[in-house]
Amino acid sequence: MLAGALLFSAGSQAFSVAANGPTTSVARHQVHAAAATARPVAAAARVTLPPQMVTKPLKIGVVGVTGAVGKEIISVLGNRKFPVDDLKLFASARSAGKPQETPFGEKMIEEFTLEAARSCDVVFLAVSGDFALEWVDKITENDGPLVIDNSSAFRYDDSVPLVVPEINADAARKSKRRVVANPNCTTAIALMAMAPLHAEFGIKKCIMSTYQAASGAGQPGMEELQKGSADMANGKDLTGTNEIFAHPLPFNVIPHIDKFLEDDYTKEERKVTWETRKIMDLPDLPVSCTCVRIPTLRAHAESTTIETERPVDVARAKAVLAAAPGVELTDDVTKNLYPMPLTASTKYDVEVGRIRKNDVFGDYGLDFFVCGDQLLRGAALNAVLIAEAVCD
Repeated sequence: MLAGALLFSAGSQAFSVAANGPTTSVARHQVHAAAATARPVAAAARVTLPPQMVTKPLKIGVVGVTGAVGKEIISVLGNRKFPVDDLKLFASARSAGKPQETPFGEKMIEEFTLEAARSCDVVFLAVSGDFALEWVDKITENDGPLVIDNSSAFRYDDSVPLVVPEINADAARKSKRRVVANPNCTTAIALMAMAPLHAEFGIKKCIMSTYQAASGAGQPGMEELQKGSADMANGKDLTGTNEIFAHPLPFNVIPHIDKFLEDDYTKEERKVTWETRKIMDLPDLPVSCTCVRIPTLRAHAESTTIETERPVDVARAKAVLAAAPGVELTDDVTKNLYPMPLTASTKYDVEVGRIRKNDVFGDYGLDFFVCGDQLLRGAALNAVLIAEAVCD
């Protein structure tokens, strides 16, 4: 177990590196999906991840408790029975003094202070990358808390491990830094399937297209989608009503997430390239990605093609995925069974299906479809699993 506390941050991105480094029925569906969003994780689909092994009660702090990721962190801690000795909820001054229900009883929200954060054993911080850049060094100095950061602030620092626990937990355990970076949600979901396939067949190249939910833009993104869907169902013109997304999202898809870079890829797309290489320790792996925002609430889907070093046996690929921790094989086309946001939302496991040999690469290629909950696998769950891996 590493000494010191743990701190997790989530939110806006603040760091960059170069490239090489019928309307009514739809509206009803959105209401149904919104209800699923509010459903507690404990009531979600089955959880097949192994239970955490942390035994010592720890003092926990969560900063950013009014946001979507902050709320999910608290829910995951309760659902996985993390040994919480005391729970502190931190937010901005305007939220301080308000009560909030948690699996550990009603708690009062406090305004964040450095002293209070450093008094905790584990601090999860669900705010911006700018906040992480401002506070991490201050929090970690002199044997302070270990930071588990979900922003991009430290992901591309060679001295900071970037971790999906089922893949490279040892990177966090062995690190001399008191910072562990949590990956971009798109990358974390994709690698749950890619890593076990790489171990079996070897991956030479990867091409990916994503179908990303509104939750990738946080609670405001989900609220804009829900309101816009209701307005459009009632015949309102959505022109000029978008504030979170580049264009109105209801009944639309937007091939634009994050800012465009000089090579005409978006930063979101480059995150997949950079982070895949780092997590899988494949610094020269060719990865090309197109990221698209779609009008779903909280589960990202990804269509992936890989070229492999060794011949692919589809039955063996399915067996490998079925045995992988954190993965649920969802692949029976005779029953129309395949990964979807409706079934992956609020689920800890990542669904993988539509597994088939790729026509372009033949025996050395595979196509598959992945769907995972962006707020869980892509943020809160992955952060808690990192804490479990480091503190076991």
